[in-house]
Amino acid sequence: MSLLLKAMTYDYPEELPVSVGALPAMWKFYGNELVRLASEYPDLIKNIPDIEKLDENMPAAYRYGGYTDEWGCVWSNIEDGMNSIVTSHPVPRREDILTLKVPEYGGGNIEHGFMYLRLLDLRGFEEAMLDFAEECEELKILINKVLDYNCMRIERLLPGVTDIMHFGDDLGMQKGLAVGPDKWRKYLKPCFMKMFGMVRGAGKYVYLHTDGCIYEIMPDLAECGATMINPQVRANGLNNLERVCKGKIPINLDLDRQLFPFATPSELDDHVRECVETLYLPQGGLGLSIELNYEVPLDNVAAIFSAARKYRKYKG
Repeated sequence: MSLLLKAMTYDYPEELPVSVGALPAMWKFYGNELVRLASEYPDLIKNIPDIEKLDENMPAAYRYGGYTDEWGCVWSNIEDGMNSIVTSHPVPRREDILTLKVPEYGGGNIEHGFMYLRLLDLRGFEEAMLDFAEECEELKILINKVLDYNCMRIERLLPGVTDIMHFGDDLGMQKGLAVGPDKWRKYLKPCFMKMFGMVRGAGKYVYLHTDGCIYEIMPDLAECGATMINPQVRANGLNNLERVCKGKIPINLDLDRQLFPFATPSELDDHVRECVETLYLPQGGLGLSIELNYEVPLDNVAAIFSAARKYRKYKG
C-alpha cells in the first residue's frame, strides 16, 4: 500500500507522503540546473522530464498560442510552460445554454476544473455569478449537462482505476467561495455527491485538489466522498485546517506557494515544521504537497526539498 493511501485511510504511514510538482515553465527556465537539484532528492521527485524533449511532450494547455476544447471553450496562452486561460466562452447568453450540446467522450482523464470551473469557462465569470445570484432555471440546466458528461466519463474511467481517482476543481477564492457556501451546497454539493459516490461505490478512493479558501465546505466534501483533500495553507489558514480537518478529514497540504519566492531558507524550514507539528497524527491524515514555478530561486527550492525530507519523518 502506498504512503498516500495509508495517509488518506489513517493506516499509520511510516512517514508523510510528499508530492512535488513543477510547471513546465520552471523546467524550461532552469533546465539542467533544476534536473541536477531534483536528482539529489529521488525520495521526493519521481519523474524528472527530459529537458531536450520538453517542448514536444508539453500538453496543449501549456503551449504558447491557443486551442479549443471539446465544449467549445477557447483557451489562450502567452507563455510556453504556463497554463492557459479561457478567453472565449461558448454560451455567453442564457438562451445559449438551452442549445448547448454535451460533447461525446473522447478519452483521457478528468481535467482540472471539471465541474464548478467548467460552469465559469462556459459562461464567463460575471455571467456565471449572475446565474447563481438570480438562481435562474438555465443554471440548473447547465449544471445537469456538465454533471451528465462527468458521470459518463467517470463510469468509463473507473474500470482502469486501481485505488485512487484524482479530481481537481478550484472551488474557493482568496477569502471564501465566490458563490458562498449556501448556494454551493444547494447547487453543487449534489453533483459532487453523485460523482464521488460513483467512485466510492466502486470501492475506490477520491483525491480532490481544490485551491482557494474552502475550509467552510471541507466537511461537505468529505460527506460527498472525498477521501483526501488538497487545500492551500495560506488561503485557508493553518488554524482553520487544524480545527476542521485534524483527525477528521485527511489532507495533502499545499505548502505556501506565495511564501516560496520571498522567504529565507530558514523561514521555509520553519514553515514546513510548523505545518507538520500542527497537523501531524501518528495514524495519518496528512501529506505535504509542493508546487513550484520559476519565480522561486533554486536556493529556496533546495531549502523546501530539504525541509520536506527532514519533516516527513516527524513522529511528534
